Amino acid sequence: METKLQLKGIEKNYGPVKALEAIDLEIVGGKTIVLLGTNGAGKTTLLRIIAGLEKQDKGSIFLEGRETSRRELRQIATLVFQRSAMFSRSIYGNLAYGLKIRGKKDVEIREEITRALQDVGLRNFEKRKAKKTSGGEQQRIALARAFLLNPRILLLDEPTANLDPNSAIMIEKALVNQKKSDEIIIMATHNLAQAKRLADEIILIYNGRIVDRSGPEEFFVNPRSEISSKFINGELEY
Repeated sequence: METKLQLKGIEKNYGPVKALEAIDLEIVGGKTIVLLGTNGAGKTTLLRIIAGLEKQDKGSIFLEGRETSRRELRQIATLVFQRSAMFSRSIYGNLAYGLKIRGKKDVEIREEITRALQDVGLRNFEKRKAKKTSGGEQQRIALARAFLLNPRILLLDEPTANLDPNSAIMIEKALVNQKKSDEIIIMATHNLAQAKRLADEIILIYNGRIVDRSGPEEFFVNPRSEISSKFINGELEY
């Protein structure tokens, strides 16, 4: 089944601060959407709402044309944070936890974890203590954990920020290799080169509003708005 996500009139306020305003968005499976914007633009808030972790003040979210709930979103969407928490156990234990809850058999769990770790460049790391690994390795563990949950909507909030180049490359490769025709990937990043490499579409958010949505070539070569031009040229403050 093709995943079709629609956001209509999404708004979110934190006291007097308007984090998101009049967000209308439609995304179909097989697309990698990259969210760009300055710090505080609303990217993380939007990801958290789509993940069902935060409730919007106004507006509705639809899946395949029917209005969905936060509970359902939490079942089909997985958010990989910039810094992900690890349990005080082995990498295998961290990855097996969610699969055991879902009733997977031990043989299946071993096979799936072996494959997931290979996908993120951590083959034979199963017995290592997760909390003893580097920041880049922990982020790859978090991505492997997300892959194992097989979400219909994969959300990533600055997944390669402050990582070593090798870990960043491995994460990008894994995202490309794991891309599925029925899965939506939405990633927030400040890395413009990364956006060019990975995005099917780029969405620029400014002051809580979507001000541009276009393919990467059009966005970088022929931006539609003055705000887009200033952002690309580094003239908007982060």
